[in-house]
Amino acid sequence: MSDKAIFTEKQYLGREFIPLTIRLFLAMFCFAIDFFTDERERSGDLLMVVGFAIIIISIIMGFLLHFRTRVQNKSILLDGLWTTRLVKIDLNSIVKVERGQYSRYLFNNPVYNLHSKGTIRFFTAGKDAIHLTDRDGLVYIIGSQHVNEFLRAIEAEMGK
Repeated sequence: MSDKAIFTEKQYLGREFIPLTIRLFLAMFCFAIDFFTDERERSGDLLMVVGFAIIIISIIMGFLLHFRTRVQNKSILLDGLWTTRLVKIDLNSIVKVERGQYSRYLFNNPVYNLHSKGTIRFFTAGKDAIHLTDRDGLVYIIGSQHVNEFLRAIEAEMGK
């Protein structure tokens, strides 16, 4: 058994388009209100600080790893943030693998190991996901920005 992963993907919290756009519009709104306030009002200075804080937090979140997905040794390994545990999905117990949408909603919160209604969800950004069904009927939904490569890697490992 080789320890080299045939597929690796890292997903970062601050790189999804819609939340990033919302944060930048909030910062622009703070700067615009600051520009139109009178010089004798002190609240304008506070808005300038808040606008810069939003931009700095957005930059930091762009480098904050949410989770890493690896396919190796007939299993899928999902590593999360600092305090999360490693999740290992054995591909020998998987009976069905398919590509699909993560959710029908436009806005989705990032989740790691969320157990809800017979599914376990892993998601950061994008709209596509891999749906894995195991022998017990439990469905794993793993969001990915490289779904085709992820699906090929899973099928290659299951075929070994």
